[in-house]
Amino acid sequence: MRNAASYLTALSQADASIRARMGIPEDDSTGTSPSIRSSVRTEDDSSTISSRRTPSDDFEEPLNELERPLSPPTSAEQYSSKHSEFGRCANETYRHVSVFKSTTRIEPGVEEDPPYYILVMTYLSYIMLILLGHVRDFFGKRIRPHSYSHLMPNNGYAALNSDFDSFFSRRLKQRMDDVFSRPITGVPGRTLTVLDRVSDDNNLSFTLTGSKTRALNTASYNYLGFAQAEGGCADAVEEGIRRYGVSSCSARREAGTTDLHQQAEALVAKFIGHEDALIVSMGFATNTTTLPALVGKGCLVISDEQNHSSIRMGVRLSGANVRTFKHNDMDVLESLLREVISQGQPRTHRPWKKIFVVVEGLYSMEGTLVNLPRVMELKKKYKFYLYIDEAHSIGALGPNGRGVTDYFGINPAKIDILMGTFTKSFGAAGGYIAGSHPLITLLRTRAHATCYSESVSPAVLTQIVASMGSIMGILPPVLHDPSKSELTLNGSETYDVHPGPAPASSMPTWMNLPPQLQDGSEGQTRLRRLAFNSRYLSRGLQKLGFIIYGHDDSPIVPLLLFNPGKMTLFSRLMLARNLPIVVVVVGYPATPLISGRARFCMSAAHTKEDVDLILKACDELGDLLDFRHGHAKERWSIEEVMARAGELVAMEEKL
Repeated sequence: MRNAASYLTALSQADASIRARMGIPEDDSTGTSPSIRSSVRTEDDSSTISSRRTPSDDFEEPLNELERPLSPPTSAEQYSSKHSEFGRCANETYRHVSVFKSTTRIEPGVEEDPPYYILVMTYLSYIMLILLGHVRDFFGKRIRPHSYSHLMPNNGYAALNSDFDSFFSRRLKQRMDDVFSRPITGVPGRTLTVLDRVSDDNNLSFTLTGSKTRALNTASYNYLGFAQAEGGCADAVEEGIRRYGVSSCSARREAGTTDLHQQAEALVAKFIGHEDALIVSMGFATNTTTLPALVGKGCLVISDEQNHSSIRMGVRLSGANVRTFKHNDMDVLESLLREVISQGQPRTHRPWKKIFVVVEGLYSMEGTLVNLPRVMELKKKYKFYLYIDEAHSIGALGPNGRGVTDYFGINPAKIDILMGTFTKSFGAAGGYIAGSHPLITLLRTRAHATCYSESVSPAVLTQIVASMGSIMGILPPVLHDPSKSELTLNGSETYDVHPGPAPASSMPTWMNLPPQLQDGSEGQTRLRRLAFNSRYLSRGLQKLGFIIYGHDDSPIVPLLLFNPGKMTLFSRLMLARNLPIVVVVVGYPATPLISGRARFCMSAAHTKEDVDLILKACDELGDLLDFRHGHAKERWSIEEVMARAGELVAMEEKL
């Protein structure tokens, strides 16, 4: 077969042919009876879907009213298989450019508070859960001691788990475990397929029912929609596997890298705007192994209180002193800088060997952006080293998708270290560190992630190169004119300017991307679609009267629910809709106790109609669950929000 899509099509046809010869009805494809399948949303196979829709349905989802079957359509029928990974949206009105306006004033995020009765009920909910949990433990240890053997000394052995430490997971989190870690199958693109499950022991264990639910996906960090099983990038990965194999060890040289590794690192450095870059096979390990190689005893790390756990772990492993400052509050940061510089090290008061300020470009729980212009002012004034984690912002922000530096129009070369991952915007895996050439050379020998880990597999590297190249655009081959010292392209001089397209020499010669990927047009479309979807959802929810955290341009949109019972009910009701929606709910300890929330992750794969679907669902549940407590200056109806989407996104004033 020429590609994966051809193979899957042939496999489906062969399966249908075998079923026809053996007399197996189509309704038995999921192992459930027709009566059960009519009441449970299941993902039909391709032949079943195609028999219930016309060819035009490949481009229109959901089905038109006249084309609907007499029985309620399943979620799989609502989303066509062709566009379930990346929605079709040709309307140029639904586009936006993610860029910071110089006329906009950057202010610390103001977190709105709900009415006092919401806070009181939230606290009472936790108090009741804690009291009931202790009562159950008290009687359970005496009536059913065998169920608590892992919490008590037994046969001369110490307890396997601490009673106190495991109380939260046993008595609080277990009540809502059905909304966490839902098993899925297939590609987590615009939609995903959830494996339905049930529990007969109060969420202690789960059993798969055998049915599936195709749902709109707002739970994945698929910002640019590159999590696809078909398309130019997927075809490039297939070709890469043919040439290099699957394993990271199969085509390695003595130095531990291949030509593909070197090309990928050079392309990342070009994309970021730094001299050199280093690729690591795991995003979490990028922070935890790089920070100990940069700082140690006698150094100080000043960290934002909302920084990711990988940063916290890396700082602890380094042995350096650490001080935290209030999230995104630059006045507190400056005050702290004055103090630590004047006081020096504890007890000895000697000057610090190094002072590192570590922040994130986009904070994944809050949806807030770092105040980078102010940080750069403080860097110029106090001469500290700056380390920015762009795991969520790279590829998702800026007119060229180059992260917060691109968004704010700041030269990335002025930032000492830029870290990021490939797991979000690029549909791949691993992370990178970008910086000056001497720094990256040092890290290649000192960072444990490069000395004691496997290199990134060729398949993943190919996905990184293909997706990143399609965002940048690729220049045609450059010819060298012996009469001139410059390289010429079609008779004109070319310069290596950031941000700019990728030179043809930075791409593998065997990689043949489609024209819309090579010229960067599709990459720009994805960036503008993501910017529109993010801004539309955030501002639409604000206009509907909800409490929303974060920046309007953030692809992460936290919707505050507060009460733990509302969190679980919101997730279940969203999945139980006629057109199901999968959403992440987050509570303590990932957030403060009373700040439970739903977190929508937007993607360029979503269409305007998909965002409308989310807004409609939130509008219906907002009154049902009573979490419409925002302080918007003017509230709009859901119809007005949907009709004035373009105007809402283009607004510059604060809502």
